[in-house]
Amino acid sequence: MAARKTPQDSRPCSIADALALVGEKYSLLVLREVCLGNGRFDQLVRNIGAPRDILATRLRRLVDAGILTKRVYSERPQRFEYRATQAGLELEPVLMTLKEWGDRHIRKGADLPMAVEHICGNELVPVVTCRACGGEVRHEDLTAHPQAPGWTLTGPTAA
Repeated sequence: MAARKTPQDSRPCSIADALALVGEKYSLLVLREVCLGNGRFDQLVRNIGAPRDILATRLRRLVDAGILTKRVYSERPQRFEYRATQAGLELEPVLMTLKEWGDRHIRKGADLPMAVEHICGNELVPVVTCRACGGEVRHEDLTAHPQAPGWTLTGPTAA
């Protein structure tokens, strides 16, 4: 009988690491709202539709991870407002890319719920580009080079 796979047996991956933190249900929606300027708990509950206890858990985790900061805006009763840290703000382009993908592939351009305007005055249509050459990132132009010891593109090397 083959040994049972454990999470540590899976491919080492920064995508998996990021999703372990921000891939939980509601976490990216919290970031959406905070980036829109809605960082108070009641605003988050209303705009996301998350149960209060789950939302509180997500907020605590995002604060602990350094993605959000928490500050008191009312002493009596004590209430908090959440804001994005630099790490949180660096996720905003990811949100915009997900929004664009959803607009094209799920909503298919009909009845779009939000437009985002870029500083240039035009509607934002995000494109991922290479920092070195400025070229648009396309699947056919990419070559992966596994760096984790014991891993190839197809999986783990023989033990």
